[in-house]
Amino acid sequence: MKILIISPTQYGIGGIAQHVQGLTKFLKKNGHHVEIISSENTFTIPIKGLKNPSFMISSLIKSKFKKDQDIVHAHNIPSALAMKNTVGKKVLSLHGVFSQQIDQLHGKTTGDISEKYENNALKWADAITVVSKEAFDHYTNLGYTVFQVPNAIDVSYLEINADRRYPKQVIFAGRLSREKGTDSLMSIAQKLSNDIHLIILGAGPEEQKIKDLTKTHKNIHFLGYQNKKETISLICGSDILIQPSLQEGISSTLLEAMACKTAIIATNVGGNNELIQNNVNGIVLEPNDVDSFTQQISYLLNNEQFRQSLVEHAFKTVEKYDWNQIGNLYLSVYESILDKSK
Repeated sequence: MKILIISPTQYGIGGIAQHVQGLTKFLKKNGHHVEIISSENTFTIPIKGLKNPSFMISSLIKSKFKKDQDIVHAHNIPSALAMKNTVGKKVLSLHGVFSQQIDQLHGKTTGDISEKYENNALKWADAITVVSKEAFDHYTNLGYTVFQVPNAIDVSYLEINADRRYPKQVIFAGRLSREKGTDSLMSIAQKLSNDIHLIILGAGPEEQKIKDLTKTHKNIHFLGYQNKKETISLICGSDILIQPSLQEGISSTLLEAMACKTAIIATNVGGNNELIQNNVNGIVLEPNDVDSFTQQISYLLNNEQFRQSLVEHAFKTVEKYDWNQIGNLYLSVYESILDKSK
């Protein structure tokens, strides 16, 4: 098959970028021709609030030069306009409930506008996929036929050496923006005892606040954006990964922590509930519950037997999310809409 992937991002540690990287690798490994339009190879305005709109326009223009595609696979709503105007059967993958994400980031007025555009975009697709049950239920209740295809990881990451820098090492890896719980992250960081070191990886609009925090707390270490290999090494070298998000799909970062046998403390939101069974393969807490996060970090660091029980159960969970299985779900979606056109 000839497959065109359209995505706001292709590289980095963000969930969509990792998903696109993994899917592309799987498709090419299985003999399919893949091209990608992303912000990394088309024009965008790198200013908050303008990056996605500029990508929508530039990807639309670039997509007009892509001919004879079997499948056009767009990731998230900003890619939908380019998808609509490209020849080929169309798949739209949603990595969360888009209008709710926009509402959280930019307020209700912008969220309402986004919801109207989202409704149009959904109608342009021949197939809609979502990564979490929460999103599946949301869009199904709106009357759409939806396929649930979760995020996945490449188990070859397990071969990466662990990067441990401190005796008690906790890590956060992700986009530094409000929906990822950066306010809680900073509050948690300030409550940790001095012997617990928190490594923060990522980039985003809240980055400067994190940098400022490291100036007054020697046990907080901001490393910025790191490539995939180094990110996985640092996760593997950590005792605990924390994810205080306000919204999540099926998080690639959580899957990677499970594969690395790093204990997880995350919030009780979205796809986290599908991945984590509380006190079995991880700890789930309510969003913004900073005190519980700090208490559980200390508890897990001081109770190695319980921590090891969590990671062993988590490793069994992650085996279901290997790209060799998830990639075939996408191929089934592609083949189903191609068959309808015959």
